[in-house]
Amino acid sequence: MTRVTVIAALAFWAGAALVLSRHRWFARRSLADRLRPYEPGGLATAAGGHGMLSVDSFADVVAPLARTVGERVARLVGINEELAVRLERVHSDLDPTAFRVRQLGWTAVGAVGGVLAAMAIRPPAVVLLLFLVGAPALSFLFIEQRLAMESDRRKRRLFLELPVVSEQLGMLLSAGFSLGAAVQRLATRGQGVSGQDLRRVVGRIRHGVTEVEALREWAAVADLDALTRLVAVLALNREAGDLGRLIAEEARSIRREVQRGLIEQIERRSQQVWIPVTVAALVPGAIFIAIPFLEALRVFSAS
Repeated sequence: MTRVTVIAALAFWAGAALVLSRHRWFARRSLADRLRPYEPGGLATAAGGHGMLSVDSFADVVAPLARTVGERVARLVGINEELAVRLERVHSDLDPTAFRVRQLGWTAVGAVGGVLAAMAIRPPAVVLLLFLVGAPALSFLFIEQRLAMESDRRKRRLFLELPVVSEQLGMLLSAGFSLGAAVQRLATRGQGVSGQDLRRVVGRIRHGVTEVEALREWAAVADLDALTRLVAVLALNREAGDLGRLIAEEARSIRREVQRGLIEQIERRSQQVWIPVTVAALVPGAIFIAIPFLEALRVFSAS
């Protein structure tokens, strides 16, 4: 009980210090920090300045550790794709470091919950280990799985929208639009995942990147073979004279690919329908076969 009291007191002291550091009367800034904004070039330094016992300094210490540990644990569970690419794909406002810090926070909450549950239930040693290790691991994997599911969902939606987007690009280019004007028109009027991605492409073009480079960045983030092939065709904008026909052929190819994927999905679902029917037929049949088999064994053993 004494150890628990000491640990709780230390945790309360650390939390109170972090909370009170936000108040000026508790964490008074030094004279050098107060004068730093008035020196040449000191405004940016003062904006990031903070005391030793503050939330900002705590985040600066935890952030590199959270990112390193999070990347290693993600590789251990088989996730090799860069976190920055996945966050950019889902249009998240968080950078990789902020995501890992939040993930580490939820892992700590899971660990505390596991400790409290173990103290309340007092299970055996093996179950106690599961509580202490499984709770933070599940919290970590839950956040990682949410991001992975959102990334896969956006990839799937973009793949389904891509035939329409490619056909519209082909029609606009055949009508005399330039590649940049066609992309901007689709970004303005487009909806769904493709519209959001094209608006980001337009933003990159306004920052000074060429149309082809911005589209290649989009293809690298989306990680779709169909989009990569479409961008390779669009890269011939200044070289090919019948680019509209090439894009139309690529659109038909993408549509056939989407159709094949839908047919495979329908076939898998039709096969899954027979799983409960097979189980419902096999279980009673096995019971009816087992009864006479056991009875025959009993008769032979008795004789």
